Amino acid sequence: MARSDQLRRAPSAGETISLDRRTLLIGGGAAAGLAIGWALWPREYSPNVNLAPDETLFNAWLKIARDGRVTVLIPQCEMGQGVTTILPQVMADELGADWRSIAVEPAPINPVYANSLVIDEQAALVTPRSGLPDLVNDARRWTLGEIARREGAMLTMASSSMRAFEQPCREAAAIARMMLTTIAADRWGVAEEACQAVDGFVVHGDKRLRFGELAGAAAALDPPSEPVFRVPGDEPMYGRDVPRLDLPAKLDGSANFAGDIRLPNMAYAAIRHGPHGDTRLTGVDRAATRKIVDLVEVVEHPRWVAAVANNWWAANRALDALAPRFETTGRRADSREIADELAAAVRTGVGTRMARSGDPEAAFAGRPIKSAHYSAAAALHAGIETRTATARFQNGQLQLWVATQAPAHCRAAVARALGVSESAIALFRSFAGGAFGAALAHDVAIEAALIARAVGRPVQLAWSRAEETMRVAPRPPAAASMTATLNTAGTIDGWVARIAVPAAQHQIADRLDGTSTFAAARAADGTFEAAAVMPAMPAYTIPHVGVDHVAVACALPAGRWRSNADSYACFFTESFVDELSHEAGLDPLSYRMAMLSGETGLARCLAMAGVAASWQGAIAGASQGVAVHSMRGSHIALIADARMGARGLQVRRLTAVVDCGRLVNRDIARQQIEGGLIFGLGATVGCTADYRNGLASRVRLRDLKLPRLAQSPEIVVEFVDSDADPGGIGELGVPVVAPAIANALFAATGIRHRAIPFAIGPNP
Repeated sequence: MARSDQLRRAPSAGETISLDRRTLLIGGGAAAGLAIGWALWPREYSPNVNLAPDETLFNAWLKIARDGRVTVLIPQCEMGQGVTTILPQVMADELGADWRSIAVEPAPINPVYANSLVIDEQAALVTPRSGLPDLVNDARRWTLGEIARREGAMLTMASSSMRAFEQPCREAAAIARMMLTTIAADRWGVAEEACQAVDGFVVHGDKRLRFGELAGAAAALDPPSEPVFRVPGDEPMYGRDVPRLDLPAKLDGSANFAGDIRLPNMAYAAIRHGPHGDTRLTGVDRAATRKIVDLVEVVEHPRWVAAVANNWWAANRALDALAPRFETTGRRADSREIADELAAAVRTGVGTRMARSGDPEAAFAGRPIKSAHYSAAAALHAGIETRTATARFQNGQLQLWVATQAPAHCRAAVARALGVSESAIALFRSFAGGAFGAALAHDVAIEAALIARAVGRPVQLAWSRAEETMRVAPRPPAAASMTATLNTAGTIDGWVARIAVPAAQHQIADRLDGTSTFAAARAADGTFEAAAVMPAMPAYTIPHVGVDHVAVACALPAGRWRSNADSYACFFTESFVDELSHEAGLDPLSYRMAMLSGETGLARCLAMAGVAASWQGAIAGASQGVAVHSMRGSHIALIADARMGARGLQVRRLTAVVDCGRLVNRDIARQQIEGGLIFGLGATVGCTADYRNGLASRVRLRDLKLPRLAQSPEIVVEFVDSDADPGGIGELGVPVVAPAIANALFAATGIRHRAIPFAIGPNP
């Protein structure tokens, strides 16, 4: 329980936080009065889309060629989540296009594509909005949106693609359709209302004109002031499992990842960084590389060294021969020390109450208290593609190919590192092989650009798997003290969650601006942050609740990760709820259901999951465990069937029921949930590394205890039919896996697992 001397308050509603790029991305703090000063900012931004000779641009989202090909501009980074299919599917449905005619291009850097939703959500996690007048909240939201646009905050994060861009895409398609039907109606001398757009044609009775025949004249019209959305036909494209647009190219190898780029006279670079911390390069053995025939050059930087060769293998061999030496000042990351520091902080550190309802301290007074301690180790990304960038620097101009979740920030950071203007950089966004937040950092892009300038020829820099594991900032480690008191009926009356964890969002914001990983981590030391703990606010009806963040200083830098704080917060919350249900002698599923009276969406998922999984959790010896969670406007309930066998952990079945609002493409939604569940399983049993002396001890995929295909459980995913606005889905499956399996193992063995990853591995 949080004592008064261990608790401080968050900023009050009337306080402001200085506003700059960093505070914009960790939350902002603009007051209503700022809106007046910014009223003269431009509200319209001209598209800067490249056009082929046969193409006509309708708006920043859509262009149509004479042959009827419809090209959709996508501002989000395709990381396997299917954004290059679902947003075009929304537009094709509203436009009345033929799916076979749809093409996709990455949108250029432009303020019109700013992800204002993410900025607004992050702001709400820092500056409170409850209790403020609507005028103030509206002004702040408008101001933050304008800042996001001026900063070009094209961010792919927080499961926001559909939530942020469905409406703009739909409006853009509706306006284009109205312009096309206007021209067709004028040519036929009929009313616009009598014309329809169907399968790439405007039709009226037996008359039909292809979109491409109308595009030039239609685009010359003044767009209508308000879009009029079409009435869905008998077979709407919205909601159908249309083929993914990115898969054919990925299957035949024609899709361009950053490592697929080939340029004339291109060299290949491998890089070596020192330990995490304030590290400097002190020396290399250049003489040892003389026997490496294909070596081109060695590039030294105060914090790293790169070998450039005619092939990557030679470059990597040269790094070993160079035997670089680094000097680290101050602390180095050590897993044992970090665990001890977090455990001490959660026991005695000063906490900041980030959320509350009722009076939890009063609820605890004089009553029996149940408590438990949990922990979560740092979690690695372990994406298939390691960080890679290709750069060509000529005549003061840079061409850069990189997978980035923040292209405008990446371009700005590279420009600062090179000392050139942003206009001198052409950034080409590539597909990402599962970035999970790692592509929000710009290190590999900056390094590739500096190396290309140093050697005077195009360079492709690819981090080795070991370098990727050691250098990409993991999800931060966390420790929690969970405390509760029960009423006479056995349900929860008071609840306090104290979570000690570094302020990852502050670090991410600084790194987005080009700050070094070390400097960003040190600037965040001891900083409180709502984003780090708010997912621990339970969805259950509990009269008295407190959620505290215990800020800590950690030698290990922290980054975004698939589901971020929700991953450890859900583990803490759902594991503790399960412990309380057994303390009360009640069935874990029914126990949860009784406290979800105010969360109908989550309750519906839980009830359906119980039926789909044939819940038997209350029966002695059963091997089922349950967990529920809500995030990004979506809900999930998961029942795991898991037990310990002669060959280790055996997860036989994962049954998930999901309510994520309207489904554009059910198949892609299912892929995302299944992928999230497997990702969560990997983090439950491995996907971490011990850090010693600033270096990761396990650096290869085979060392991370990741589950293999043969070890993957049967997965059942069901969706709740809903007409609600789409919620986030890419991260939703991750948080519930660890607690559901932990609860299943307790049901089967009576042993509680309170730390992730578990001290067991998947069956070998």
